[in-house]
Amino acid sequence: MNDIIILSDIGKIYHTKENSVTALKNINFRIKNGEFVSIIGKSGSGKSTLMNIIGCLDTSTYGKYILDGICVENMNEKELSFIRNNRIGFIFQGFNLISTLNAAENVELPLLYRGIKRNERHKIAIEALEKVGLQHRINHKPNELSGGQQQRVAIARAIAAAPKLILADEPTGNLDSKSGTEIMNILKNLNDEGTTIVLITHDNKVAEMAQRCIKISDGMMI
Repeated sequence: MNDIIILSDIGKIYHTKENSVTALKNINFRIKNGEFVSIIGKSGSGKSTLMNIIGCLDTSTYGKYILDGICVENMNEKELSFIRNNRIGFIFQGFNLISTLNAAENVELPLLYRGIKRNERHKIAIEALEKVGLQHRINHKPNELSGGQQQRVAIARAIAAAPKLILADEPTGNLDSKSGTEIMNILKNLNDEGTTIVLITHDNKVAEMAQRCIKISDGMMI
């Protein structure tokens, strides 16, 4: 089982006019293909900064990051965008669905950016929604869905392009306990099928559902 994520001495420093703030310091870990790993820390611990670097939404100030065999820390924005679109699926706490689009159209959106033709996009979107148990809601817009259903649409959108890695940022944060459990079960099923899952959370109970937990405090691994 080879490593899909290798972080070597990763650090992130934000510079302001008055001072510098160290958000991450000397982060080192590896995640293997097919693992389910949680990254846990309190608000302000640096876990969101770490997620942004893993997801190629930001770059580190120093250190080396290899994603699926590709060294990414010195890539420009266009190159990072290509990596994000082709290798990573994102799930966010706030769902990030387009209010004017129905469930199927929301799932199709990233496939449109990849140049997939309309009929094929729709077929893939329906299959992804079926996988999360929403085949009966494909024509419903976000305001016609519960929070748990909206998050399932977001998961379908993340898996539609069959990424090797899914980054889930507080995916149960806006949900009741029943919906949260359903979302975690979907993530575990995806992991059982071979998808690598990296889950960002502040909740110990959620973190413990992963195979392995990485704890972050004050920008450092503990």
